[in-house]
Amino acid sequence: MTDPFSSDGAKTPPKPFTVEEGRRQVRSFVLRQGRFTPAQQRAFDELWPRFGIDYQGSPRDYDEIFGRSAKRVLEIGFGNGEALRFAAQQDRERDLIGIEVHAPGVGRLLNALAEDGSDHVRLYHHDAVEVLNHEVADGSLDEVRIYFPDPWHKKRHNKRRLVQPAFADLLVRKLSPDGRLHLATDWQDYAEQMWDVLDATAGLVNRAGPRGSVARPPWRPQTHFETRGQKLGHGVWDLLYDKQPGIGNRE
Repeated sequence: MTDPFSSDGAKTPPKPFTVEEGRRQVRSFVLRQGRFTPAQQRAFDELWPRFGIDYQGSPRDYDEIFGRSAKRVLEIGFGNGEALRFAAQQDRERDLIGIEVHAPGVGRLLNALAEDGSDHVRLYHHDAVEVLNHEVADGSLDEVRIYFPDPWHKKRHNKRRLVQPAFADLLVRKLSPDGRLHLATDWQDYAEQMWDVLDATAGLVNRAGPRGSVARPPWRPQTHFETRGQKLGHGVWDLLYDKQPGIGNRE
């Protein structure tokens, strides 16, 4: 590990994306790592071999990684891991893959998975776009979940938002013929952009109809911040899309 030490002596893992000299790439995240604790450092040292997947940039055999053949759910940007941990506790028939760039959240979830014995979960500490492009086979995901992605609320930063046409096409390719895409946001402006992009993406059908949202489904837990926001009158939009069989890319 080569990144600087935190104030209490723990080191953060290497940068969670491929560094290409001379190329500046617009990404949907900025690394605001926060405090990386010794406990999180130990989680990486001791639990990563059990729950982690090191990015290698080539297609992966997840049957071999998980030791079984099962349907798979991918959560992009799991944050502190609350929703992914809940899903793992409730859904042991499917394999769960989480991707997160912020090391403290990965460390916390590693410890939680070990406490729960959730060996049907694997984590990437890497850029989701790179993982999807290079490691995940087309048509291999039963479901993709993106909960509360960074809204990049300033208009000049909207280009950094994760949900863009090219990314939507990528998700369609990775979903199985009967796959599902579930997004949630508490920013109405971002919900509007999600509708603009996803309702126009070939291969996706909004379960609630054009520009429609659904009530929070039981597989997504309500977070503390969501509860607090709703008390303040903030909205939350859950968008649910089904893949149309036989369609892959935007035409």
